[in-house]
Amino acid sequence: MKKWIISAAVLCTSAAFAQTKTNKEGSKYEFTTIKNLEATAVQNQGQTGTCWSFSGLSFFESEVLKAGKVKNANLNLSEMFVVRNMYPLKAENYVRMHGKTNFAEGGGFPDDLLCLKNYGLVPQSVYDGNRTKTYNHAEMVTLLEGMVKPLGDAKAVNPAWRKAFDGVLDAYMGTAPEKFEYEGKTYTPQSFAKHLGLNADDYVVISSFTHHPFYKQFVLEVPDNWNWESVYNVPLDEFTKIAENAVTNGYSIAWAADVSEKTFNFRDGLAIIPEKEMADMTQEERSTLYTVPGKEKVITQEMRQLAFDNYETQDDHGMHITGLVKDQKGGKYFIVKNSWGTENPCGGYFYASMPYFAYKTTCYMVNKKAIPSDIAKKMGIK
Repeated sequence: MKKWIISAAVLCTSAAFAQTKTNKEGSKYEFTTIKNLEATAVQNQGQTGTCWSFSGLSFFESEVLKAGKVKNANLNLSEMFVVRNMYPLKAENYVRMHGKTNFAEGGGFPDDLLCLKNYGLVPQSVYDGNRTKTYNHAEMVTLLEGMVKPLGDAKAVNPAWRKAFDGVLDAYMGTAPEKFEYEGKTYTPQSFAKHLGLNADDYVVISSFTHHPFYKQFVLEVPDNWNWESVYNVPLDEFTKIAENAVTNGYSIAWAADVSEKTFNFRDGLAIIPEKEMADMTQEERSTLYTVPGKEKVITQEMRQLAFDNYETQDDHGMHITGLVKDQKGGKYFIVKNSWGTENPCGGYFYASMPYFAYKTTCYMVNKKAIPSDIAKKMGIK
């Protein structure tokens, strides 16, 4: 997922966002809340491509809050603990594949699940990844790439590279804790995850494309799926039904989508798919695009597939869906928590229309319990 650079100094919670009834000052959008789920404070990924960790852990935090394991929204899990544990695995995969796979900052929700299952989780207060004013991994990644890329072409590899690779990570991010104190108790990362009630087996990642059979799992062909993890495949109508059903019934969603559309506008708090193409709009229509509700395209399975096949829909960014609203014309929008800080009209959140979700989503992660039973049965999920 791509890098995005947004600065922020203030924190905002989902409860505070519930006060917002429009997307920005002066807008004629009037939103009525259908569901607003509890979420933790908006974070800032800084100058890193680690949105997949920020959104995945924000999702886990909401899962903990929903289960009542924590009584308030002060929980803050360490995104960099996940990042620190994934880098050696990415490097190992890259070297074993002789450099014929991806090695970059990006990742996906399967990485969050892999960390939860094999390594556990830790609080931000225990491990912040050597954060200074903001996160910036550019120099570190340049060094890591310089170490592994020559190994991809090597005829023989000295196993000492792993120790050198870990040395760079420790120098820039710090050594990940094996044991720590938190609120008067001693934990390992694994026992802390268990304490929170999080179990990787409770979650699935879902997509919707026609180049693989429905109700089967397939390897999602995006570069950041470096570990070739599989996702479930369902038809588009069920894809959107699962998501809306989840939020309506109190389950948030970790959302991966393309945000390169001209009508994705975080600064104006809105992501939409207008019925007209931008090039066909009048100047007045363009000027009121984010202030006056208008018709949006009806998204079909074929449109969605073509956009993916043509690289118009790519795995750009990971975010966290925490609610659902409708506008005065009946159009529905997901409330989305981002990780670009709080300096937009919605305090770090924005509204994504259902057409945008249907068209531009690559995949999403959700609790199995949020899937309607008839669809879960077809997917083979018990």
